[in-house]
Amino acid sequence: MSRAASGPSSPLTRITDVHIHVQPWRELKPEVLDVMWSGQDAHRDLMIQVMDDPRALLEIMDRAGVWRAGLVNYPSPDIMGFSDATNRFAAKYALAAPERLLPYGGVHARFTRDPAGDVDGLVDLGIRLLKVHPPHQGFPANAYTDGLDALGKIYRRAEERGLPVMIHTGTSVFPGARSKYGNPMELDDVAIDFPDLRIVMAHGGRPLYMDEAFFVLRRHRRMWLDVSGIPPARLLEYFPRLAEFADRVLWGTDWPSPGVKDMRANIDQFLALPLSDQHKKAILETNALALFPAGR
Repeated sequence: MSRAASGPSSPLTRITDVHIHVQPWRELKPEVLDVMWSGQDAHRDLMIQVMDDPRALLEIMDRAGVWRAGLVNYPSPDIMGFSDATNRFAAKYALAAPERLLPYGGVHARFTRDPAGDVDGLVDLGIRLLKVHPPHQGFPANAYTDGLDALGKIYRRAEERGLPVMIHTGTSVFPGARSKYGNPMELDDVAIDFPDLRIVMAHGGRPLYMDEAFFVLRRHRRMWLDVSGIPPARLLEYFPRLAEFADRVLWGTDWPSPGVKDMRANIDQFLALPLSDQHKKAILETNALALFPAGR
Protein backbone atom coordinates (compact mmCIF):
# COMPACT_ATOMS: atom_id res chain seq x y z
CA MET A 1 0.00 0.00 0.00
CA SER A 2 1.27 3.46 -0.85
CA ARG A 3 1.97 5.93 1.91
CA ALA A 4 -0.85 8.22 2.92
CA ALA A 5 -1.14 11.61 1.31
CA SER A 6 -1.11 14.59 3.64
CA GLY A 7 -4.37 16.36 4.13
CA PRO A 8 -6.44 18.41 6.53
CA SER A 9 -8.60 15.50 7.73
CA SER A 10 -8.60 11.73 7.25
CA PRO A 11 -5.56 10.41 5.39
CA LEU A 12 -5.86 9.76 1.69
CA THR A 13 -4.44 6.30 1.07
CA ARG A 14 -6.27 5.23 -2.09
CA ILE A 15 -5.36 7.95 -4.57
CA THR A 16 -5.77 7.00 -8.22
CA ASP A 17 -3.93 8.95 -10.91
CA VAL A 18 -6.12 8.06 -13.90
CA HIS A 19 -3.78 9.50 -16.53
CA ILE A 20 -0.08 8.75 -16.75
CA HIS A 21 1.93 7.90 -19.87
CA VAL A 22 3.92 4.72 -19.46
CA GLN A 23 4.14 3.53 -23.05
CA PRO A 24 6.56 1.73 -25.38
CA TRP A 25 8.45 4.97 -25.99
CA ARG A 26 10.96 3.25 -28.27
CA GLU A 27 8.17 3.12 -30.88
CA LEU A 28 7.87 6.90 -30.99
CA LYS A 29 9.00 8.71 -34.12
CA PRO A 30 12.36 10.46 -33.56
CA GLU A 31 10.90 13.96 -33.81
CA VAL A 32 8.15 13.02 -31.34
CA LEU A 33 10.64 11.46 -28.95
CA ASP A 34 12.68 14.66 -28.99
CA VAL A 35 9.67 16.56 -27.66
CA MET A 36 8.90 13.80 -25.16
CA TRP A 37 12.39 14.08 -23.69
CA SER A 38 12.34 17.88 -23.63
CA GLY A 39 13.35 19.00 -20.16
CA GLN A 40 13.77 15.39 -18.99
CA ASP A 41 17.53 15.01 -19.51
CA ALA A 42 18.17 14.45 -15.80
CA HIS A 43 15.45 11.79 -15.63
CA ARG A 44 15.80 10.06 -18.99
CA ASP A 45 17.50 6.95 -17.63
CA LEU A 46 14.82 6.63 -14.96
CA MET A 47 12.07 6.99 -17.58
CA ILE A 48 13.57 4.18 -19.65
CA GLN A 49 13.80 2.07 -16.49
CA VAL A 50 10.13 2.77 -15.79
CA MET A 51 9.16 1.66 -19.29
CA ASP A 52 11.09 -1.58 -18.92
CA ASP A 53 10.37 -2.44 -15.29
CA PRO A 54 7.01 -1.88 -13.54
CA ARG A 55 8.75 -2.07 -10.17
CA ALA A 56 10.43 1.26 -10.93
CA LEU A 57 7.02 2.84 -11.53
CA LEU A 58 5.59 1.31 -8.36
CA GLU A 59 8.45 2.82 -6.34
CA ILE A 60 7.69 6.25 -7.81
CA MET A 61 4.00 5.79 -7.01
CA ASP A 62 4.84 4.76 -3.44
CA ARG A 63 6.94 7.88 -2.92
CA ALA A 64 4.13 10.03 -4.35
CA GLY A 65 1.43 8.43 -2.23
CA VAL A 66 -0.38 7.10 -5.32
CA TRP A 67 -2.19 3.78 -4.93
CA ARG A 68 -3.25 3.19 -8.55
CA ALA A 69 -2.38 4.62 -11.94
CA GLY A 70 -4.04 4.45 -15.36
CA LEU A 71 -1.53 3.56 -18.09
CA VAL A 72 -2.57 5.55 -21.16
CA ASN A 73 -1.84 3.66 -24.39
CA TYR A 74 -3.38 3.86 -27.87
CA PRO A 75 -2.28 3.19 -31.47
CA SER A 76 -1.13 6.17 -33.53
CA PRO A 77 1.24 4.76 -36.14
CA ASP A 78 1.26 7.64 -38.60
CA ILE A 79 1.53 10.55 -36.15
CA MET A 80 3.14 9.30 -32.94
CA GLY A 81 4.57 5.94 -34.02
CA PHE A 82 2.65 3.64 -31.67
CA SER A 83 1.33 0.46 -33.28
CA ASP A 84 -1.38 -1.89 -31.99
CA ALA A 85 1.39 -3.52 -29.94
CA THR A 86 0.93 -0.72 -27.42
CA ASN A 87 -2.22 -2.52 -26.23
CA ARG A 88 -0.28 -5.69 -25.46
CA PHE A 89 2.43 -3.62 -23.80
CA ALA A 90 -0.10 -2.06 -21.41
CA ALA A 91 -1.79 -5.36 -20.59
CA LYS A 92 1.50 -7.16 -19.91
CA TYR A 93 2.95 -4.26 -17.91
CA ALA A 94 -0.10 -4.12 -15.62
CA LEU A 95 0.20 -7.82 -14.76
CA ALA A 96 3.08 -6.87 -12.45
CA ALA A 97 0.55 -5.33 -10.02
CA PRO A 98 -3.04 -5.81 -11.25
CA GLU A 99 -4.55 -4.08 -8.21
CA ARG A 100 -2.48 -0.94 -8.77
CA LEU A 101 -1.89 -0.65 -12.52
CA LEU A 102 -4.87 0.00 -14.83
CA PRO A 103 -4.05 -0.78 -18.47
CA TYR A 104 -5.63 1.39 -21.18
CA GLY A 105 -5.64 0.63 -24.88
CA GLY A 106 -7.19 1.70 -28.14
CA VAL A 107 -8.54 0.80 -31.56
CA HIS A 108 -7.59 3.15 -34.38
CA ALA A 109 -10.76 3.95 -36.33
CA ARG A 110 -8.88 4.80 -39.54
CA PHE A 111 -6.96 1.52 -39.66
CA THR A 112 -9.11 -1.16 -38.04
CA ARG A 113 -10.77 -3.78 -40.26
CA ASP A 114 -12.93 -5.18 -37.44
CA PRO A 115 -13.94 -2.38 -35.06
CA ALA A 116 -16.19 -4.39 -32.77
CA GLY A 117 -13.89 -7.41 -32.79
CA ASP A 118 -10.89 -5.27 -31.94
CA VAL A 119 -12.76 -3.78 -28.96
CA ASP A 120 -13.54 -7.32 -27.84
CA GLY A 121 -9.83 -8.04 -28.16
CA LEU A 122 -9.03 -5.22 -25.74
CA VAL A 123 -11.47 -6.64 -23.20
CA ASP A 124 -9.91 -10.09 -23.63
CA LEU A 125 -6.48 -8.57 -22.91
CA GLY A 126 -7.75 -7.11 -19.65
CA ILE A 127 -7.77 -3.49 -20.86
CA ARG A 128 -9.80 -1.33 -18.43
CA LEU A 129 -10.46 1.70 -20.63
CA LEU A 130 -10.40 2.52 -24.36
CA LYS A 131 -8.50 5.68 -25.32
CA VAL A 132 -9.42 7.81 -28.34
CA HIS A 133 -6.97 10.61 -29.15
CA PRO A 134 -8.40 12.78 -31.95
CA PRO A 135 -5.34 15.06 -32.46
CA HIS A 136 -3.01 12.03 -32.56
CA GLN A 137 -5.32 9.81 -34.62
CA GLY A 138 -6.39 12.38 -37.18
CA PHE A 139 -10.16 12.72 -36.81
CA PRO A 140 -12.67 14.52 -34.56
CA ALA A 141 -14.31 12.57 -31.76
CA ASN A 142 -17.62 12.58 -33.65
CA ALA A 143 -16.17 11.62 -37.06
CA TYR A 144 -18.70 8.78 -37.33
CA THR A 145 -21.27 11.50 -38.16
CA ASP A 146 -19.24 12.33 -41.27
CA GLY A 147 -18.46 8.93 -42.71
CA LEU A 148 -15.93 7.28 -40.37
CA ASP A 149 -18.30 4.43 -39.58
CA ALA A 150 -15.65 2.41 -37.76
CA LEU A 151 -15.52 5.00 -34.98
CA GLY A 152 -19.23 4.63 -34.30
CA LYS A 153 -18.82 0.86 -34.19
CA ILE A 154 -16.00 1.25 -31.68
CA TYR A 155 -18.13 3.42 -29.41
CA ARG A 156 -21.10 1.09 -29.76
CA ARG A 157 -19.12 -1.99 -28.84
CA ALA A 158 -17.45 -0.26 -25.90
CA GLU A 159 -20.91 0.78 -24.71
CA GLU A 160 -22.16 -2.81 -25.03
CA ARG A 161 -19.14 -4.23 -23.19
CA GLY A 162 -19.25 -1.64 -20.41
CA LEU A 163 -15.79 -0.37 -21.35
CA PRO A 164 -15.22 3.31 -20.47
CA VAL A 165 -13.85 5.53 -23.23
CA MET A 166 -11.38 8.34 -22.58
CA ILE A 167 -11.26 11.03 -25.26
CA HIS A 168 -8.46 13.57 -25.42
CA THR A 169 -9.63 17.17 -25.53
CA GLY A 170 -7.49 20.26 -25.93
CA THR A 171 -4.23 20.82 -27.74
CA SER A 172 -1.13 18.71 -28.30
CA VAL A 173 2.43 19.95 -28.75
CA PHE A 174 3.76 16.87 -30.54
CA PRO A 175 4.82 17.12 -34.21
CA GLY A 176 2.02 16.20 -36.59
CA ALA A 177 -0.75 16.46 -33.97
CA ARG A 178 -3.85 18.25 -35.26
CA SER A 179 -5.14 20.27 -32.34
CA LYS A 180 -8.25 21.37 -34.24
CA TYR A 181 -9.67 17.95 -33.38
CA GLY A 182 -9.44 18.63 -29.64
CA ASN A 183 -12.67 20.61 -29.19
CA PRO A 184 -14.79 19.08 -26.39
CA MET A 185 -18.02 20.03 -28.20
CA GLU A 186 -17.51 16.98 -30.41
CA LEU A 187 -18.14 14.86 -27.29
CA ASP A 188 -21.66 16.25 -27.10
CA ASP A 189 -22.58 14.14 -30.14
CA VAL A 190 -20.91 11.07 -28.68
CA ALA A 191 -22.79 11.37 -25.39
CA ILE A 192 -26.11 11.84 -27.20
CA ASP A 193 -25.63 8.98 -29.65
CA PHE A 194 -24.25 6.50 -27.11
CA PRO A 195 -26.19 7.34 -23.95
CA ASP A 196 -24.93 4.40 -21.88
CA LEU A 197 -21.27 4.95 -22.74
CA ARG A 198 -19.13 6.16 -19.85
CA ILE A 199 -16.96 8.93 -21.29
CA VAL A 200 -13.87 10.42 -19.64
CA MET A 201 -13.09 13.84 -21.08
CA ALA A 202 -9.32 14.08 -20.71
CA HIS A 203 -7.69 17.44 -19.85
CA GLY A 204 -10.88 19.51 -19.84
CA GLY A 205 -10.08 21.07 -23.20
CA ARG A 206 -7.00 22.82 -21.90
CA PRO A 207 -5.85 25.45 -22.61
CA LEU A 208 -8.39 26.76 -25.16
CA TYR A 209 -11.73 25.03 -24.66
CA MET A 210 -12.59 25.12 -20.95
CA ASP A 211 -16.04 26.70 -21.44
CA GLU A 212 -16.99 24.05 -23.97
CA ALA A 213 -15.68 21.31 -21.68
CA PHE A 214 -17.71 22.56 -18.73
CA PHE A 215 -20.87 22.78 -20.84
CA VAL A 216 -20.49 19.18 -22.00
CA LEU A 217 -19.74 18.00 -18.45
CA ARG A 218 -22.83 19.74 -17.07
CA ARG A 219 -25.09 18.42 -19.80
CA HIS A 220 -24.24 14.72 -19.67
CA ARG A 221 -24.44 12.72 -16.46
CA ARG A 222 -22.27 9.87 -17.77
CA MET A 223 -19.46 12.28 -18.64
CA TRP A 224 -16.41 12.44 -16.36
CA LEU A 225 -13.74 15.16 -16.29
CA ASP A 226 -10.09 14.11 -16.05
CA VAL A 227 -8.07 17.13 -14.89
CA SER A 228 -4.67 15.82 -16.01
CA GLY A 229 -2.40 18.23 -17.81
CA ILE A 230 -3.87 21.25 -16.01
CA PRO A 231 -1.48 22.88 -13.50
CA PRO A 232 -3.25 22.10 -10.20
CA ALA A 233 -2.68 25.58 -8.83
CA ARG A 234 -4.71 26.95 -11.77
CA LEU A 235 -7.45 24.34 -11.75
CA LEU A 236 -10.06 26.66 -10.24
CA GLU A 237 -9.14 29.35 -12.75
CA TYR A 238 -9.97 26.90 -15.52
CA PHE A 239 -13.08 25.57 -13.76
CA PRO A 240 -14.33 28.02 -11.11
CA ARG A 241 -17.46 25.90 -10.50
CA LEU A 242 -15.58 22.62 -10.23
CA ALA A 243 -17.07 21.86 -6.81
CA GLU A 244 -20.57 21.64 -8.33
CA PHE A 245 -19.51 18.52 -10.23
CA ALA A 246 -16.87 17.15 -7.90
CA ASP A 247 -18.60 13.75 -7.98
CA ARG A 248 -17.56 13.35 -11.65
CA VAL A 249 -14.03 14.75 -11.55
CA LEU A 250 -11.08 12.36 -11.76
CA TRP A 251 -7.56 13.08 -10.56
CA GLY A 252 -4.79 12.76 -13.13
CA THR A 253 -1.39 14.32 -13.77
CA ASP A 254 -0.32 13.42 -17.36
CA TRP A 255 3.06 12.39 -15.89
CA PRO A 256 5.73 12.33 -17.34
CA SER A 257 4.57 14.42 -20.30
CA PRO A 258 6.48 17.63 -21.06
CA GLY A 259 6.02 20.06 -18.18
CA VAL A 260 4.81 17.40 -15.71
CA LYS A 261 7.79 16.40 -13.57
CA ASP A 262 6.43 15.04 -10.29
CA MET A 263 3.21 13.28 -9.28
CA ARG A 264 3.57 14.20 -5.61
CA ALA A 265 4.08 17.92 -6.25
CA ASN A 266 0.85 17.96 -8.25
CA ILE A 267 -1.07 16.28 -5.43
CA ASP A 268 0.27 18.78 -2.89
CA GLN A 269 -0.75 21.71 -5.10
CA PHE A 270 -4.21 20.23 -5.46
CA LEU A 271 -4.57 19.73 -1.69
CA ALA A 272 -3.79 23.44 -1.20
CA LEU A 273 -6.85 24.50 -3.24
CA PRO A 274 -9.86 25.99 -1.43
CA LEU A 275 -12.04 22.91 -1.92
CA SER A 276 -13.74 21.00 0.87
CA ASP A 277 -12.14 17.86 2.26
CA GLN A 278 -15.12 15.91 0.93
CA HIS A 279 -14.57 17.19 -2.60
CA LYS A 280 -10.82 16.55 -2.46
CA LYS A 281 -11.40 12.98 -1.32
CA ALA A 282 -13.94 12.41 -4.10
CA ILE A 283 -11.59 13.70 -6.79
CA LEU A 284 -8.49 11.93 -5.52
CA GLU A 285 -10.03 8.65 -4.38
CA THR A 286 -13.67 7.70 -4.50
CA ASN A 287 -14.68 8.80 -8.02
CA ALA A 288 -12.01 6.60 -9.57
CA LEU A 289 -13.17 3.70 -7.42
CA ALA A 290 -16.63 4.14 -8.90
CA LEU A 291 -15.27 4.09 -12.46
CA PHE A 292 -12.64 1.40 -11.79
CA PRO A 293 -13.78 -0.77 -8.89
CA ALA A 294 -10.95 -2.40 -6.96
CA GLY A 295 -10.40 -6.11 -7.37
CA ARG A 296 -11.74 -6.25 -10.95
